[in-house]
Amino acid sequence: MGNFIANEGLSIFVILVWLGINAYLFVEFYMRFLVQKWFYTRVLLGHALPWARAPAACLNFNCMLILLPVCRNLLSFLRGSIQCCSRTAARQLDRNLTFHKLVAYMIAFHTAVHIVAHLFNFEYFMDAQLDRNSSLLTFVLSEIGNGDNASFLNPIRTNETRVMCVLVQNPTIVMFTTIAGLTGVAITLALILIITSSMEVIRRSYFEVFWYTHHLFVIFFIALVFHGFGRIVRGQTNKDLLVHNSTLCADRFEEWGQPGSNCTVPVFAGNPPMTWKWVVAPMFLYLCERLVRFYRSHQKVVITKVVMHPSKTLELQMKRKGFHMEVGQYVFIQCPSVSRLEWHPFTLTSAPEEDYFSAHIRIVGDWTQALYEACGGDRNEPQEAWQMPKVAIDGPFGTASEDVFRYEVVMLVGAGIGVTPFASILKSVWYKRIQNNQEVFTKKIYFYWLCPETQAFEWFADLLQSLEGQMAEREVTDFLSYNIYLTRWKEAEAAHFRVHHEAENDPITGLKQKTLYGKPNWDNEFTNIASKHPGTKVGVFLCGPPQLGKSLEKQCLSHSEDDVKFIFNKENF
Repeated sequence: MGNFIANEGLSIFVILVWLGINAYLFVEFYMRFLVQKWFYTRVLLGHALPWARAPAACLNFNCMLILLPVCRNLLSFLRGSIQCCSRTAARQLDRNLTFHKLVAYMIAFHTAVHIVAHLFNFEYFMDAQLDRNSSLLTFVLSEIGNGDNASFLNPIRTNETRVMCVLVQNPTIVMFTTIAGLTGVAITLALILIITSSMEVIRRSYFEVFWYTHHLFVIFFIALVFHGFGRIVRGQTNKDLLVHNSTLCADRFEEWGQPGSNCTVPVFAGNPPMTWKWVVAPMFLYLCERLVRFYRSHQKVVITKVVMHPSKTLELQMKRKGFHMEVGQYVFIQCPSVSRLEWHPFTLTSAPEEDYFSAHIRIVGDWTQALYEACGGDRNEPQEAWQMPKVAIDGPFGTASEDVFRYEVVMLVGAGIGVTPFASILKSVWYKRIQNNQEVFTKKIYFYWLCPETQAFEWFADLLQSLEGQMAEREVTDFLSYNIYLTRWKEAEAAHFRVHHEAENDPITGLKQKTLYGKPNWDNEFTNIASKHPGTKVGVFLCGPPQLGKSLEKQCLSHSEDDVKFIFNKENF
C-alpha cells in the first residue's frame, strides 16, 4: 500500500482534483441557470437550459487545460526546475500525454451533452414560435422584440408559415445561418476527426493521418472563441430585474406594458462571450511554444555520420551548435525533402559525454522509408556529406529516464526498439564509471532486453560487447547485470540451436552472457532483486508496450515492502 501511494498517490490526487473541479463547475453553472434571471428562458426551454450551460462551463475549463500537456518546452523547464525538490512531482510531468488524453475524453463527453441539450433547446424554440396561441406565455415571450428586434428572447425571429415549414423540414438551415451554429458544427467536426484519428491503430499504422488531423485544433479553438458571440441564450438584464419581478408578473403576462400595470415588458440580453477568458492564456503559451520550436527548427544541423545497421535500422549522428542533452531524452526530427510538415519523435541514443547526438530509426513506415532512401540506405556506395538531406531538430525534451542516476539500484527494461533510451544510459555509464573513473550514485544496474527475433539484436550488440569487454578489463563486472530474451523462440528450438553452435560466446549476440529464451519470470526477477538490495529504492524504467508496463507496475506494487520499494517509471512520448 505504501509503494502504491509513492507511485500513484500524486497522480490520483491530481486526477481527483481535476474531476472535482469538473463536478463543481457543472453543479455551480447548473444552479446559476435556475435563478430568477433565467426564469423566462426556462419557461421556453425547461431544464434543457442548465443542461446545456453546465457542460459549456466544463468545456471552457478543459479546453484551457488541453494544450498545456503538449507544451513540451514548458514541461521540460518545469521538470528541470522541480526534480531537485520533488522527484515524485517531476515524475507526474512524464504522464503528460495520459492527462492530455483524459482531458480530451472529458471534452468529448461534455460536447455530447452540450449538443444534445441544445438540440432540445432548438426544438423548444421552434415549438414556441409555431404555437400561435396568445393565451400562452411561451407565445408572448417569443413575440417580444418583433418590433425593433432589440430585446428578444426566442432567437428564431420569424413566425411566417412558409419560413417555419422550411425550418421544421430542414433544421440544418439554422446551423449554417447563425454564428453559434456555424462554429458549433466546426468545433464538432474538428473534435470528431481529432479523436478518431488518435486511436492507437490509426496512430501507429497511419501516423500522417493522426499528425495532420491533429492540427485541426487551430480551427477548433478559433471556432470555440467565437461560438458565444451570437449570444443566442438570453436572460433578463440585471437592470430589468429591478423593475420586473418574474415571480409576480409571470401569471399576469396579459397586462405587460399596459397603462396602470406594475408589470413592464421584460428586457432580455445575451451573456457576453466568456470562453476567450479561459483559453487566451494557454493559447498564448502554446503560441510561444511554437515560436520556440520554429526558432530551433531553423538552427543548422549537420549530419556527421550515417550508419546502416542490420534489420533496417538507420543511425544518424548529428551536431548542432549549443545542443545539450541528458540521458534518455528525445528529439523531434523533420526532413524537409521528405515532408515539410511532419515531425517524428526519436529517443537519443548517444551519451551526454559524446561530442555528437544520435538517433536510431527503425524503418517501419512511409516517412522512415523515405528518410532511409534520402540518406542512401538503398545504395551500395557511401554518400558524401554534401549529399545528405537537410534535417531540423526540435528538442531535446525530458523523460522519466533522466532520473536513472538518482536511484541506487536500477532496473532497465526495453522491448525491441524500445531499448534506445537505455543505449544512452549505458553509454553514459561507460564514460562516467569505466573511462573517467567517476563515482555515480547508482551502484547496480539490471538490464533486460526483450526481442521477438534475432535480427533485432544486431544493431545494439556492438555497444553491449564493448561494455562487457571494458567491464571485464577494469574488473567492474558486478556493476551491470544484463539479460537478453528472445521471446518468440521456444526452449526446444533454442536447445537445438545451441547444440549446433557451441562456443564460449553467445552465437546470437556474441556476448559472454547467454541469450535466454521465452519471456522473463518477473516474479522471480523482482524477488531476487529485493533480496539482494534490502533497504533501498529500486527505480524500474520501461520503454515498451502498455501490456508489459501493466505487468511491471503490478510487480512493483506486489514486491514493495517496508525495507525495499520499487518505483515504476515509463517512457511516455
